[in-house]
Amino acid sequence: MLQLIRTDSGNPDFVSLVKLLDQDLAIRDGGDHTFYAQFNKIDLIKHAVVGYLDQRPVACGAIKPFSEGQMEVKRMYVHPDYRGKGLASEVLQELEKWAGELGSRACVLETGKRQPEAIALYQKAGYAVTENYGQYIGVDNSVCMRKDLPQ
Repeated sequence: MLQLIRTDSGNPDFVSLVKLLDQDLAIRDGGDHTFYAQFNKIDLIKHAVVGYLDQRPVACGAIKPFSEGQMEVKRMYVHPDYRGKGLASEVLQELEKWAGELGSRACVLETGKRQPEAIALYQKAGYAVTENYGQYIGVDNSVCMRKDLPQ
């Protein structure tokens, strides 16, 4: 059973998983990686979740304030050895629950067209594609999504 802990970006297990995520994204995004990396710094993230199986960190995600009443989902990752077990869905549900507790009415996120499994995860969780926002406006590889949270 996945054990989820709420933490922040200073958690060493979160940092280790995000390093693996960045390595994966560098391969997937190729030359676009530098552009995306500038928006994925974790030093100011105050709301992170790390998932453990048998005391081993295997999954993570985070939320950060986006606009009034909205949080942005960031840094979602599951270690390759543990994919296909629903762990990302559990992390995402915990992040959405936490966002709601913090007064958010919706979550937004950006992912890439080269991450079809992420797009499928978010669609299954009820996220809908929306117009690209902020720094992602006009970026062809970006897919922005939004979900209203239960009130």
